[in-house]
Parts: sequence; C-alpha cells; structure tokens
Amino acid sequence: MSGEECIKWEMMIEKIIRESKEGVLIDIDVQAGAKKNEISGINEWRKRLNIKIKAPATEGKANKEIVKFLKEIFKKDVEIVAGKLNPQKTVLIRDIKKDEVIEILKRCL
Repeated sequence: MSGEECIKWEMMIEKIIRESKEGVLIDIDVQAGAKKNEISGINEWRKRLNIKIKAPATEGKANKEIVKFLKEIFKKDVEIVAGKLNPQKTVLIRDIKKDEVIEILKRCL
C-alpha cells in the first residue's frame, strides 16, 4: 500500500471497528457461496469489512462458517451480535483490543 492508500485504509477501519466492554465489534458485509473463505477488502460505501464465505446462506450455514473463519484468524471467541439474517452483520471478537484487530487485518488485506 502506498502512503495515501494506507491513510485512507486507516480512516475507513476506524469507522468499521470499535471497542466494547467484551472486546471489539466489527461491521462486516458477507458474500455467501464464494469460491473460498477470505477477507476481500473494505466496502467504502457501506463502511464494512468484506468477507467471502464458501458456505451457502441457508439454514445458518454461512453464519457458522463466518464464526469459524474469524476464530481461526483472531484466535479468539467470535459471536454474531447483529444481522444474523442479513448479509450486513456485526461480529464481536471477545477479549481483544482494537489495535490487535487492526494489526491482524493489515496482514489479511
């Protein structure tokens, strides 16, 4: 990333991630039925982290896959706290600081 891209990314990440008593909340936009599980970028318009998931969006399969995928990335407990029936969700990463989440995301993007 160039310096300008880095500044823009950090400004966007501030709108997507926020600390709570239990950990860190992340607003995400999920695309189910993808070829592979991945964090694919930031949706600037929706102000959400884009996540692609292989599982279909039926019978909670995509939600289970999101939780599993994010647990593998952050090595922490993960819970969907809003948007269980919607592609736009908010997830809680428990017992982690915002700075740690940002560092991990930088490596993923």
